[in-house]
Amino acid sequence: MVGYIQHAAARAGIRREIPLHVLIETHGALRDVWRIAATDWVQVLDFGLMDFVSGHHGAIPASAMRSPGQFEHHLLARAKTEVVAAALANGRVPAHNVTLDLKNPYNTYLDARRARQEFGFLRMWSIYPAQIRPIVDAMAPDHSEVADGANILLAAQQADWGPIQYAGELHDRATYRYFWDLLRRAHAAGIKLPEEAERAFFG
Repeated sequence: MVGYIQHAAARAGIRREIPLHVLIETHGALRDVWRIAATDWVQVLDFGLMDFVSGHHGAIPASAMRSPGQFEHHLLARAKTEVVAAALANGRVPAHNVTLDLKNPYNTYLDARRARQEFGFLRMWSIYPAQIRPIVDAMAPDHSEVADGANILLAAQQADWGPIQYAGELHDRATYRYFWDLLRRAHAAGIKLPEEAERAFFG
């Protein structure tokens, strides 16, 4: 399919890369997820919960299409973990499935938060307008971690990016990478950074 799209783009004179989302919702897609994630033009791997559950022909109960089962059933936890691992290892974005509950935005928030914190998903699909804000809030970096990250990176910059101590803990280039990613995500999400960090890194 990617080859077909690339060929069609070339025929139409389109030279830019077209970012593609691939829905992982079958046994075969999960089996091939690492090869799919390594494919050119693939930008996002989306997990398709409902089709994945129904593809097991009753071996996974319908209750696993919602929380807590969608996170706790071993076959689903395995599938979500594999999708995220393949996506991140190949520089792709892992996107979590929808929340079926259309009436309670807090349930959407809890699902998105769990998908982000426990499984590493970086985005999540919405199917109803009231779900958008809870998803954005749940996926956003934690404010206290952003403040610590800013302080750590400012201190590291002063130390010419050598190892430092912050709040009694060692930090070096490994944690600097983590906090740099965190600050970039916070900046993109419109989270207010400390002024000194905003000037130093995004000014």
